[in-house]
Amino acid sequence: MNNPDHSLESLHSKNIKPSYPRIKILEYLMNNHTHPTVDEIYLALVEEMPTLSKTTVYNTLKLFLDNELIKSISIENNESRYDATIHTHGHFKCECCGDIYDFDMNVDGLLSGDLHGFTIIEKSIYFKGICKKCSLRS
Repeated sequence: MNNPDHSLESLHSKNIKPSYPRIKILEYLMNNHTHPTVDEIYLALVEEMPTLSKTTVYNTLKLFLDNELIKSISIENNESRYDATIHTHGHFKCECCGDIYDFDMNVDGLLSGDLHGFTIIEKSIYFKGICKKCSLRS
C-alpha cells in the first residue's frame, strides 16, 4: 500500500491543493490497480466521506489528468477507467471476468520508420482475451 505521505507529495509536486477528497481519491488509485471507473471510486469512498459527490470525483479526476498524475484508459468505447501508473505500459482486459491487467512492454520498440515526422501524443496498447485465472477455471 502506498503511504498517505506519497499522495501528499504527488499533489504538492503538481501544485495541487491537497484537499481531503483529492488525497483520498489519489490514495485509492495508487492502492487499487484495478483501473476503476468513476462509479467504483465513488462507491469505494462514499461511506468514509458521506458528503462526497460524483461531481467531486469527476472534477478531481479531470484535475489529476490535466496535471498528469493519472491516465485515463478506454478499452471499451463506453467506459473510462483510471490508472495511477503513468509510465507507458499495456493493458489486457479479460472478456470473462472483466479484470484489467497491466503489463510492461517497450512500446517505443514497436514504432517503425513509417511514423517518421509524426508527433505522437499518446501511446496505448490494449489486448482482450481470457486471463490466466479464468482459463484455469474452464
